[in-house]
Amino acid sequence: MKTALIVIDYINDITHPTGKISHCASHTAERGAIGKANRALAIGRKRGWLNILVKVGFDRSYVDQPKHSPLFGRAHEFGAIALGTEGTDFHPDLDSSLGDLTIVKPRVSAFYGTNLDAVLRAQKVERLVVAGVSSTLAIQSTVREAHDRDYAVFVVEDACAARSEEDHQMSMISLEAIAKIIRVEDLEGM
Repeated sequence: MKTALIVIDYINDITHPTGKISHCASHTAERGAIGKANRALAIGRKRGWLNILVKVGFDRSYVDQPKHSPLFGRAHEFGAIALGTEGTDFHPDLDSSLGDLTIVKPRVSAFYGTNLDAVLRAQKVERLVVAGVSSTLAIQSTVREAHDRDYAVFVVEDACAARSEEDHQMSMISLEAIAKIIRVEDLEGM
């Protein structure tokens, strides 16, 4: 079964302690999630998977920002997640050289407003392995949409993070109904 690894939102504004909306930074560091994402990317490369890095971002003018959104509505006030800035650069600890493709998303899901599904279909991918932040938002949204698009979905639990361990674990419990929850070491056997 052809596989793609999708690593989501390990960008400075979200996961670096100096990020402008870094609510997940401490949990990401505590879990060593970026190191585990790197390990997953290395396994994906070795196994010939399509490694896709995904990041959220808006045009510097914020013309594409949903101002009414409780999540994104004030990003322009902080200069957060503006494309082409350090904030939307991948975290320096993420080995982005292991990515085959980078996709920029304008909302929570990696599918919304992107060419992700077209790329996956063109490559005849049937199985998705997902990791990143936040477990409660981008991971939940992307995994749910992937499930509804008929992909077999696996979530690399230890390469994900959220605001807190409690939020993360609640997300994993919720996703068990539609995805297989695994750990990075399980990727070797896939």
